[in-house]
Amino acid sequence: MKKLLWIWGVVVGHAVSAHPGHEGLVMVGAPAVPAEVSITVEGAVRVIRANGIPNHPTGPFPGRGNPNAIAAQKYEFRVPAEPRAGVKPTPNGMNNFGVAVNGVVFDPAAAEWWRDDRSSGWQYEALGGGRNLGVDGEHAHVQPNGAYHYHGIPEALVAKLTAGQLRMVLVGWAADGFPIYGPLIPSVPDELGSPVKNAVSSYRLKTTERAGGPGGKPDGKFIQDWEYVAGAGDLDECNGRTGVTPEFPSGTYYYVLTEQYPFIPRMWRGTPDASFLRKGPPGGGPDGGKKKKQKQAP
Repeated sequence: MKKLLWIWGVVVGHAVSAHPGHEGLVMVGAPAVPAEVSITVEGAVRVIRANGIPNHPTGPFPGRGNPNAIAAQKYEFRVPAEPRAGVKPTPNGMNNFGVAVNGVVFDPAAAEWWRDDRSSGWQYEALGGGRNLGVDGEHAHVQPNGAYHYHGIPEALVAKLTAGQLRMVLVGWAADGFPIYGPLIPSVPDELGSPVKNAVSSYRLKTTERAGGPGGKPDGKFIQDWEYVAGAGDLDECNGRTGVTPEFPSGTYYYVLTEQYPFIPRMWRGTPDASFLRKGPPGGGPDGGKKKKQKQAP
């Protein structure tokens, strides 16, 4: 059995800007509770146990746009150590897509809807700027149960793992077992020594007016504003590709966190393990996804 145990210390606070379109929160330092995570390979399964506490500064939680305080969790995620691609992609829905190597979950979708009506079919994109969800400089905020989670690239984690170097870096594991990498990838997929570049997703804003709902021109505020255009970028509809990586020099399928939508993948190439599927009401927004009295969205 291979085992990796990390207990991260407190990191000095700093100021950092949030994703464009969001009001940046002043980062106030890492939580007082230390981050704990262990990653083991037990037979054919990779097991990630963690308390979900970030190992880097966060925004002030509770705070403006998000009234929830960060609290330790009891995560135990299981993924195949040798994952296989499925016949077709599996949509992520409102579930955790994966978990970072520091034990914080990647949870891309926000439980926020146009006019606070889920039946409208128009879901706000967490990093689209349509609503202030209290997202901090790590593109993260807190669920009502205290779970801190990422909606985009965890900049401080990437910087910590790379020691500030411009290189490809493993940042986590997806629910189907495939690895998740930061935004830098080899410019030639099967040549690890080729210059790195920022991966570009293949999602683009739709060019036609929204049909129903909020109406108007798609501007990225809603998930439904985007569509996959094969070949438009470096990655497939799951925001991944096949190629060599430092951990898999013979090649593997892998996911990439990107600076453009979908930021964190919204589909799995393989079959997600049940340990990642949400067992309670979706959280993430200021109200944790609770249905509110209908009103016009900002």
